[in-house]
Amino acid sequence: MLTPFDKELLNIIQTRLPLESRPYAKVAQWLEAEESTVLERLNWLKDNGYIRRFGAFFDSACLGYVSTLAAVKVRPEQVAAVAQAVNAYSGVTHNYERESEYNLWFTLLTADQAEQDRVLAAIRSLPGVEGLLSLPAIEKYKVSVEFSL
Repeated sequence: MLTPFDKELLNIIQTRLPLESRPYAKVAQWLEAEESTVLERLNWLKDNGYIRRFGAFFDSACLGYVSTLAAVKVRPEQVAAVAQAVNAYSGVTHNYERESEYNLWFTLLTADQAEQDRVLAAIRSLPGVEGLLSLPAIEKYKVSVEFSL
């Protein structure tokens, strides 16, 4: 069960985590608590499934990376093997099986277009892959989600 302290802590870390050498000390100051208490509660919240991922989001295009959403048409009996091979690439995220003709979808982030082309060509050549669509974003929309607890 979330305590009032946990709720206030979660509200802060969603959008107001300070960019400084000891951000949790600053959060603790705001919450009138000890830094160790903040860290203990964050660990507990993560261990108990209240926090799934904790990290920064970067604008990859501003950092020079290229990305695409890929849709892959895979023979059903090969989906697990293809998914495992796709997941071996360090730039692959959000790899999901879908119920459609193109039944495996993932995002790919690479240092440049040439690397993206190489990775997609390698995936196209995997056994069981019958097609691959690269669907790069033409325009980006950022939806900010904050859960007020």
